[in-house]
Amino acid sequence: MLLTKFTHSCVRFEQDGRALVVDPGTFSEVEEALEGAGAVLVTHEHPDHIDLDRVVAALSRNLSVELWAPRGVADAVREGLGDAAGERVHAVAGGEEFSAAGFGVRTFGGQHALIHPLVPLVANVGFLIDGVYHPGDSFIVPDGIDVDTLLVPVHAPWSKLAEVVDFVVSVRAPRAFQIHDALLNDTGLGMVEGHVTRLGSRYGTAFAHLAVRESIEI
Repeated sequence: MLLTKFTHSCVRFEQDGRALVVDPGTFSEVEEALEGAGAVLVTHEHPDHIDLDRVVAALSRNLSVELWAPRGVADAVREGLGDAAGERVHAVAGGEEFSAAGFGVRTFGGQHALIHPLVPLVANVGFLIDGVYHPGDSFIVPDGIDVDTLLVPVHAPWSKLAEVVDFVVSVRAPRAFQIHDALLNDTGLGMVEGHVTRLGSRYGTAFAHLAVRESIEI
């Protein structure tokens, strides 16, 4: 399976001519990521994880693309698509299993990490796609399964470095790559990734940086 990193939290999975995209947000190369994709997964409603207008436009152009997201996101996409929505927009919560573009998907969690008590919480669903875990904006550790590859939100208004490291240590995936990194400059990213690399390795996780548009076989 080929994993391609796009800006911030957007990633694309490809295998046997099939493609699935997670979190094509406003910081991301949405049209490029979605080209030829058969499915879109969205962890939550914040615009850095779904560029609603561009995603709706992409789904309007290709009526075979399906989308899975928390109910609020799914409703917004259905409204944007109108009659073109059909039965291909699916609301999901934690604790579900389904197939998307031929990829096996399990969902975890259900709530976005706390930003501030004055900022309302929204739904957030983490997706495990054929052994690769994308948590969205949360540090929910999947229960009852082994994660092969972890996508780590390395920086956010809702996190601190200690929580990032604890998340990596708790999941104990053999390998990990960064997501949610668009708000860091090179200096900050190097510092955070250095800690994650050094401390994660003590618990069996090999962390590596993926550049934008870089692909890796997993």
